Amino acid sequence: MRSLTEHDIRASFVNCSKGEAKRLMVPRDLDQLPWEDLDFLGWRDPGAPDRSYLVVERPDGLVGVTLRFPPAQRGFLQRSLCSLCLTSHPRGGVSLMTARKAGTAGREGNSVGLYMCTDLACPLYVRGRKVPQAGQRFEESLTVEEQLARMNGNLSAFLDTLYA
Repeated sequence: MRSLTEHDIRASFVNCSKGEAKRLMVPRDLDQLPWEDLDFLGWRDPGAPDRSYLVVERPDGLVGVTLRFPPAQRGFLQRSLCSLCLTSHPRGGVSLMTARKAGTAGREGNSVGLYMCTDLACPLYVRGRKVPQAGQRFEESLTVEEQLARMNGNLSAFLDTLYA
């Protein structure tokens, strides 16, 4: 992914108003991120613990999405699998992220959801740059490039549902 500016990020959001995009928290360390290892930029909002954001570069431009997720459920043996990168995490490491749909459907309250790594570090898990805390990545016969292609395909399919 190419390096993004705060302006690029704020202008990319498709499922919130311009005012909401202007007020959302953008990471302060944009110049320190490992852009060459990111297929998308994802972060949690420290001021709103149930809110996350995701920005991805698509053929038609940047697409930013606001996401919400419920608080972690209790349970010591519960494990979940991310639908994007297929990384297994213990409780709280995977959340059902819901996104308000774009346009009129979103204003009417319609949303879509997908189970994702709560920290939105999927590209780093696939590349082996980050190790899940007490979770695991399954050994696959696919190459890292094929796993990244699958992850990006899963994300693209989710983003397409925002417009459907």
